[in-house]
Amino acid sequence: MAETRSKNNLKRPVTQDEQLLETPKPDEFTHTDTWRVFRIMGEFVAGFDELATVTRGVSIFGSARTRPDSEYYRAAQETAALLVRAGYTVITGGGPGIMEAANRGAFEAGGTSIGCNIELPFEQKPNPYQTRSLTFKYFFVRKTMFVKYSTAFIIFPGGYGTLDELFEALTLIQTRKIKNFPVILFGSAYWAGLRHWLEKTVLAEQNISREDLFLMHVTDSPTEAVAIVEQSQNSLRELDHTRPNDYASLSS
Repeated sequence: MAETRSKNNLKRPVTQDEQLLETPKPDEFTHTDTWRVFRIMGEFVAGFDELATVTRGVSIFGSARTRPDSEYYRAAQETAALLVRAGYTVITGGGPGIMEAANRGAFEAGGTSIGCNIELPFEQKPNPYQTRSLTFKYFFVRKTMFVKYSTAFIIFPGGYGTLDELFEALTLIQTRKIKNFPVILFGSAYWAGLRHWLEKTVLAEQNISREDLFLMHVTDSPTEAVAIVEQSQNSLRELDHTRPNDYASLSS
């Protein structure tokens, strides 16, 4: 009994994120957070340096608890493989479940399979299907990498972390911080309740505009998910071709 109690009372490790967000104590050294800025800066620099060549990335999110025998696991694996064959790089959070499925699909298709892992209080083992693996201490640095190096988000069923990434993207699009960024919800049955609540409650209370409901695409097909990404990229290329040449306009 004493041994069991002792194991249960083991002090868990404190992460850098937790230390940063902790309310300062009166007797704490006043420059602790100031010096932590340099660690954050270094993490940004390392991430930017490692991912600088990624121009056609697609981030795939979903639950770490999804089992390999799940239909969503198989769908994420297939979606990632199709993305690789279409010339995209697959980016995930590097963990198990949907993340593993997506990295596995990209890896087995012979493509670039990136995992942006995160330091957690109880360490989460990175999945073995990553051709490039990064580990971040700060969630907000990691989230910046997902947005900066992705041309689309594909959101499979998941929990709080998945919802966090979903609403982060929707907020950035709604406030026009990022443009032409498809957010694809995979699994119409899973997301039906959320979509109903957004329309019947959030929209009804006039907390969003009707057009905000159309910031998300919904599909149950890996092929359609990739087609939505491709359509967005084709639209961007067409837009680039129709833009006036800045140098030509200056010389005329």
